[in-house]
Amino acid sequence: MNRTTRRAFLRRSAAFSTGLFAGTGLGHAPWLRAAGANDAVRLAVVGVGSRVKAGGMGRNEVRHFRGIPGVRLVALCDVDSANLGPEVENLRKDNVSVEAYADVRKLLENKNIDAIVVTTPNHWHALVTIWACQAGKDVYVQKPASYNIFEGRQMVAAARKYNRIVQCPNGSRSPNGGAEALEYVRQGNLGKILSIRGLRFGPRGSIGKVGGPQPLPPTVDYDLWSGPAPVAELTRQNLHYDWHWNWLYGNGELGNWGIHLLDGCRMAAGEGLPRHVISIGGRFGYDDDGQTPNTQIIYYDYDPAPVLFEVRGLPKDRSFHKNGAVGKDSWGKDAMDTYRGISIGKVIQCENGCVVGSVNEHTAYDNSGKQIQAFQPATPELGKNFIDAVRSRRAADLAADILDGHLSATLVHLGNISHRLGRTAPQHETAQRIEGNKELAAAYDRLKAHLSANGIDLDKTPPTLGAMLTFDADAERFVGEFSKPANALVAREYRQPFEVPREV
Repeated sequence: MNRTTRRAFLRRSAAFSTGLFAGTGLGHAPWLRAAGANDAVRLAVVGVGSRVKAGGMGRNEVRHFRGIPGVRLVALCDVDSANLGPEVENLRKDNVSVEAYADVRKLLENKNIDAIVVTTPNHWHALVTIWACQAGKDVYVQKPASYNIFEGRQMVAAARKYNRIVQCPNGSRSPNGGAEALEYVRQGNLGKILSIRGLRFGPRGSIGKVGGPQPLPPTVDYDLWSGPAPVAELTRQNLHYDWHWNWLYGNGELGNWGIHLLDGCRMAAGEGLPRHVISIGGRFGYDDDGQTPNTQIIYYDYDPAPVLFEVRGLPKDRSFHKNGAVGKDSWGKDAMDTYRGISIGKVIQCENGCVVGSVNEHTAYDNSGKQIQAFQPATPELGKNFIDAVRSRRAADLAADILDGHLSATLVHLGNISHRLGRTAPQHETAQRIEGNKELAAAYDRLKAHLSANGIDLDKTPPTLGAMLTFDADAERFVGEFSKPANALVAREYRQPFEVPREV
């Protein structure tokens, strides 16, 4: 069991080396610039984002960082001119002049940029981060840190080797009382931790279904968009955003929303990685071009307390909502009583009570349901925290260091790998397989109730019973049964010149 903490890792990795960077086309050895207290941090945003649906994270970050004192936005990068051009023009109207790039490699050659914000699709996160570290730039990379386990570890290695400040923000690290609630639990105020539960309940609609390959938007450099991934035909309605539900580029709901909560679950479980993992789930309720599950439960076998994560993506949920039948969960409480009505959050169940955390607040209750304490946040806002660490040059100042981002993203990858190696199984077989695990069996009952409420007949469309995987957390490799196909998904095949390097 890996018990590496962020502080311990940072101590071991304090020494760094510089050198020529190979194969990136970025030129000379990295330069180091420590911004002084009165210097503006010159920032670029890589990945402006689509103006359709919900794909404008880059534009959100432009507004976010422009509001932080001492930050000067100097460049934007996007492979789609339809995204890039209008944002450059909007900034110009606001008297902000920025350089515009389609190719991030050209942007990274600019020595007048100190730090970048990465809001690209997931499959580009690692390579942009590594190249930026090699170019002597600090990085604020959006969740999930990585597309796969190998890439996350390489991001950590690059940050340490080139002495870069690399932040990966997750909701559990935000100033919402979560850190304070976790410290309250760690001090033993509620007794021993019995279990940790994360949940993401909320409808996610269909992305539609097309009859064949679709024309690419003429404004997109698709070779650059594909980057480390294969240059595949577009087989969905929308190039942008809907990549989340395609295995070539995204990590499904676990990587899109679940990572915010899994990060907090991992913190409560001891900050390491689990020994075993198993997933049960599938894509239910519609026939579309999405590949990833919209309804899923994942059991992470931690010592001493397991983590159970549940995703429910359909509109109705009689096993949870106030107007439906609420059953008993495996810890002996009504679901609505235990979880205080939250649909997105986490619950740390202890001997003498629990902590319930939503996106915005965290509260402790005793076993009778009486509120004990509401936690006020003392942690810093993550964007400002990043800029402060850029100035201090101390990675230990970060509230969400890249090592934390990597380890928490690994939970996403573990759950998805189990699912992808699974097979559909009849209800009785799944129930028999998990009958010895009360928490998982209770979660499976809740999953069935959710699907039944949405008219899903599991005898006709059974869920996928994932492979039970054993994980060596120190080596970050799978061992035992199913280890060969599982390890094949730890990394991916890359195409030149977009290969994530094995030596950073």
